[in-house]
Amino acid sequence: MTRRRLAAAALAAASAAALGAGTLATASAAQAAPAPAAPAPHERAEVDFTGIVALSNCSGSIVRGPRSRDTDAALVMTNGHCLETGMPGAGEVVVDQPSSRTFTLLDRTGTKELGTLRATRIEYATMTDTDVAVYRLDTTYAAIRARHGVPALRLSAARPQDGTPIRVVSGYWKTIYSCKIDETVHRLREAEWTWKNSLRYTPECQTIGGTSGSPVVDARTRHVVGVNNTGNEDGERCTLNNPCEVDRRGNVTVRQGINYGQQTYQLARCLGKGNDVVLDRKCALPRP
Repeated sequence: MTRRRLAAAALAAASAAALGAGTLATASAAQAAPAPAAPAPHERAEVDFTGIVALSNCSGSIVRGPRSRDTDAALVMTNGHCLETGMPGAGEVVVDQPSSRTFTLLDRTGTKELGTLRATRIEYATMTDTDVAVYRLDTTYAAIRARHGVPALRLSAARPQDGTPIRVVSGYWKTIYSCKIDETVHRLREAEWTWKNSLRYTPECQTIGGTSGSPVVDARTRHVVGVNNTGNEDGERCTLNNPCEVDRRGNVTVRQGINYGQQTYQLARCLGKGNDVVLDRKCALPRP
């Protein structure tokens, strides 16, 4: 997964509390490995780096839902496994926790850093059913646009369709990956975690460590339909950094070198007044 190989050593230590002993060895080895070389930037398409941020160990984006207002405190979306407190365990949901995490805001070309944004809290985070974290910032969408000229990306409230052309936009690597949604996977299993209706990419999207949390953007609408989170690196079956697909009959398929994201329409539908994640009966996200 977990694409956290570039995290600081302190994050690795924090993750240890949440992971089993067998997984710890894999995570520690990944942390000790040298950082991969930056990939050659892909050709720029109609989707650019507008609204994209870089984290210390992952990628992310400024996002808004259908009911978000310009005067609302802005939200940054990344992966649940990118949390500074470590990866949430299976079944764990984090809500309304203080945070002072910072994010580097990029310009539309991805070549210039416009400034630093700061969180006030973790609004929502989990690695159960999906792999997402949402941070609330200390500034509004309107203030970010006035100061930096950067609007937020819009979360789609609709499920993406197989075959949709997508762009995976990494703020960490300042790289855009271009491919299509190959197929929606019934269940994706990795170590102790299971994710529902994951997005399998076509092989062109060869995402690497540091791309975790990148928004998956519909190239036609420029709306966010997912969040990049994992890929099978070594061909292993259902282990850390080697997710496996499980169909409705329980059949397991391993696709080495193939990468995945998680759908975000549920998050869009759960954002209510004031940009709060409202975990009511209408919201399909896991609850604490």
